[in-house]
Amino acid sequence: MVQIFFKKLVRLIITILAVTALTFLMVNLLPGDAALTVAGIGASSEDVEAIREDLGLNHNVLFRYGKWLFDAAQGRLGHSFRTEESVLSSILDCMPVTIELIIISQFFALSLAIPFGIVSAYKSEKAVDKIINATAFSLVSIPIFVMALLLIFLFSIKLNWFPATGYIPLSEGIFANLKSFILPGVSIAILEWVPLMRVLRSDMITTLQEDFILMAKAKGLPAHRILLKHALKPSCFTLITIFGIQVGHLIGGAVIVERIFALPGIGSLLISSIYGRDFPMVLGCILFVSISYVCINFIIDILYM
Repeated sequence: MVQIFFKKLVRLIITILAVTALTFLMVNLLPGDAALTVAGIGASSEDVEAIREDLGLNHNVLFRYGKWLFDAAQGRLGHSFRTEESVLSSILDCMPVTIELIIISQFFALSLAIPFGIVSAYKSEKAVDKIINATAFSLVSIPIFVMALLLIFLFSIKLNWFPATGYIPLSEGIFANLKSFILPGVSIAILEWVPLMRVLRSDMITTLQEDFILMAKAKGLPAHRILLKHALKPSCFTLITIFGIQVGHLIGGAVIVERIFALPGIGSLLISSIYGRDFPMVLGCILFVSISYVCINFIIDILYM
């Protein structure tokens, strides 16, 4: 157990190093001059050169990556080229928004996937199963930005139940905060619950054919107890894997939803930093996303064991 743990830990570190190195190289290959962007329009060549020297852009890529890696290992991610704010503090400010969005969206996704997956497996190839699967495939075929706009039109403009855009901090009230996350969370969940439901259905159909399930039926146990206590747990391995991948993907991948609903999360910060050629902020966001992603997969591996 200990050997496996440390072996996976080494792989985790190697993966993070590979991701950050590749990102650093690609960011430096982007067209344009970061020093010119920071200096602004109308700056003299002397000013641009001074900024380039101050930012360390005159050194080669390997030297700059080594310095950045050394500083990052000590928790120093530098300062933003645009705002001059600490990269770490900016990421920490955005992190609660992204985490809350992930928790709410995955709560909705699991709330749909688990009951519908169980019912679909129990009623396999019957009318109920076909209706659930047809509905799921119909929903997953809708692009996420279209779903987000449809929800805004229906629940914000027509019914006026939830705010269309904007983020309300938790400090201003739990209910108001949750209202600002309902539509973004549902927008993601409507797409995310389908693969979760499908893998749970597939695994549970196989589990329901096992001998211990037949034994439980022979003992006269009610169907709901067999499904929830005996069949659900051994059918959740693939579900956990897909769930972990989705959570890792959403840490930096909920960009469209965050932009549509004006949520100041990690995804929005990353996109605005790329547009502004803010190298330290881009690298800080990528480091955070990559560490989160591999740590989630690491946790899943440990849960398997």
